[in-house]
Amino acid sequence: MSTPAGSPSELKRLTELSTILIRYGFGDLLRYAGVDHLVEKAGEILRWKDHGAATDAPAPIRMRRALEEMGPTFIKLGQILSTRVDLFAPEYIRELEKLRDHVPTLPYEELVVEVETQLGRPLMQVFDRLDTEPLGAGSIAQTHRAQLRTGEEVVVKIRRPGIGRTIEADLRLLGRIARFASRQFEDVARFHPESIIQEFANSIHNELDFAIEGRNAETIARSFAEDAFIATPRVFWDFTSERMNVQEFIDGVPGSDMEAVEAGGFDRKLIALRGANAVLKMMFEDRFFHADPHPGNVFYLPGNKITFIDFGMVGQLSRQRRDEMVDLLYGMVERRADKVTEILLKWADTDDRQNLNLESRIDAFIDRVHGVSLDKLDISALTRDLFSAMRDHNLALPSDLTLMAKAFASLDGMGRQLDPDFDMVEVARPFLQRQILRRYAPDRIARKAREGAAEGVDLVTGLPRDLKKLLQMAQRGQLSLGVDVVRMEHYMDRIDRSVTRITMAIVIAALIMGSSIVMSFSGNQMPVGLSVFAMLGFAGSVLGGFWLIYSIWRGGRH
Repeated sequence: MSTPAGSPSELKRLTELSTILIRYGFGDLLRYAGVDHLVEKAGEILRWKDHGAATDAPAPIRMRRALEEMGPTFIKLGQILSTRVDLFAPEYIRELEKLRDHVPTLPYEELVVEVETQLGRPLMQVFDRLDTEPLGAGSIAQTHRAQLRTGEEVVVKIRRPGIGRTIEADLRLLGRIARFASRQFEDVARFHPESIIQEFANSIHNELDFAIEGRNAETIARSFAEDAFIATPRVFWDFTSERMNVQEFIDGVPGSDMEAVEAGGFDRKLIALRGANAVLKMMFEDRFFHADPHPGNVFYLPGNKITFIDFGMVGQLSRQRRDEMVDLLYGMVERRADKVTEILLKWADTDDRQNLNLESRIDAFIDRVHGVSLDKLDISALTRDLFSAMRDHNLALPSDLTLMAKAFASLDGMGRQLDPDFDMVEVARPFLQRQILRRYAPDRIARKAREGAAEGVDLVTGLPRDLKKLLQMAQRGQLSLGVDVVRMEHYMDRIDRSVTRITMAIVIAALIMGSSIVMSFSGNQMPVGLSVFAMLGFAGSVLGGFWLIYSIWRGGRH
């Protein structure tokens, strides 16, 4: 069996990761992935370590600690997986969400090396003041407060040195492991591990480029240009690059400091409503939204104004996906379990014949929430229940919707923290109603009619040309019919083995019968040479019989 590691450096890294996973009690996971020889090597290393305490904690905590110890790539992977509420149970999601915290800081001198090399000059020639004590530290970057020579107070976000090379190496290794696991195990392939890793790679590449984060911030800022109560920090592009982001310093109250919010005299109900409306507008109207609006990414300013920060993780919805989400929510309102099930299966890209009892599960879910007053509905609990049903049926959501579900949960939690009576369903209702009305607005219907007519004209006018090409291919013998049957090679191999066994059994039977007939001659009537052939026939039939029994036994084991 081939190894998922390629180069010696990847093999060494995989061994290090195996060691960490075994220390935290996840050795079976490695065996399941087919890297037994590395597990054994890591086990020899661990024989000298007391890792009993590491396996005493519950599995979600051990998983989070293991990811922290495995380094920045896996911390970011855990953060991405914290959005996959369709794959992990709530207790795992809660632990994975903690991965944004507890990242050790780097000394200022080590941090600025790559940035100064890129700038071609010391940072102190750019800033009038740059605090060496960080405001915060993440798995990819650190933030420091500074002052530009023009007097503006700013926050400088600097990428950790060497982090790009480390992440690229780990991404190659993760890609190899995902491909290896998909090919070796059908039950792993159902969850599309290669797609998850690709989604993670795209996300982390965007986060590594701080210029992209700046453009994300400006896109959202333009959306709220007419709203005096929602803002984003200004980006100073003269000093912003791939490795460094310089943004306006927000002198406000952090959303995570509820005591300061209370002491500042903020209207908690009002800012909860304004924040929810802002995020819902991003989702349903702009289709470009902040994917992690937790309290640590929000500041409150005088006048109950709200400023969102940290746009490294954003989500983007297509019009079709947005409409499907609206259909799903209204399908629940109208008690259309068949419609809800159809949308979920479409998202998961699977065959409904494999999920015949999903509709009854969804129907029971809808019955449970119907008749409950809006003020008693818990949107987070409803989301967990819905995704629990999907997990039980081995269904996975597209990445854009997992980010949306994550943003919904973060928004609902932040709203309830500010206002215990916060009702996400009631706040979201006007946005959903507007989308339904817009879908059937005369101008939109007319546009769809024009598009449909244009496509129809193209189809009709292009039909003679397409038929001509089809006939020409048939005349040249280039037209062929292909039938792709899933796992056909596997079944053909089984048929081939069965035919071989049947043929062997017929040959053995013929040998036995022929030898028996020959041996039935008595004494002098049978030539000496013929008796030898009769004995050889019996011996061959015995050997063939043993081979046939062994082949059937071995095939049964596989």
